[in-house]
Amino acid sequence: MSTLAKARSLKWFEKHVIAEVPTHHAGAGRAVYSGFLQLLAFMSMNVGRHVKAHRDLYRYLARGEVEEAAPINNFHDEYFCVLDLAAEFYLETVRDVFQNAALAKGELTYRGRAIGLKQIRDTALLTVEGERDDICSVGQTAAAHELCSGLKPYKKRHHVQPGVGHYGVFSGKRWAMQIYPILRNFVLAND
Repeated sequence: MSTLAKARSLKWFEKHVIAEVPTHHAGAGRAVYSGFLQLLAFMSMNVGRHVKAHRDLYRYLARGEVEEAAPINNFHDEYFCVLDLAAEFYLETVRDVFQNAALAKGELTYRGRAIGLKQIRDTALLTVEGERDDICSVGQTAAAHELCSGLKPYKKRHHVQPGVGHYGVFSGKRWAMQIYPILRNFVLAND
């Protein structure tokens, strides 16, 4: 996203990815970045993997191997549940986060006031990244530790989960067996 956001103007995003909710649907006429387009963008990053998964799914189902098909089917049931984003939110994110890097530069504002990450002192910070994340590269969330410099070192923890991508960080077996216990223990230790 960073490369694309820097290569295109905000007007380009407005023209090419923002659409109106069709009539006869809740929110008709509202400008959104549609869940359908988001899903296409996600899938386009790993076309081969998605094609293979669908081939495997249909092969299993054709053979009557329902148990083998279930994990693939369950994954897609969740993966395909993508909501529309309000156009204002999406365009603001593209501009402030990806094009201007306002948060990283300490220039992000909310209601006209600067967001002072260095002023955060009374909380704990856990960042989690997937080693194979193709949306947020390794190191992107870890940067929060430097930005939140007012936190004591013992209140910070960073975890890179081997073998998972963007979606796998918070879904599936590694989430349940490896990442969630780290999160749970971190919360309990800082309660």
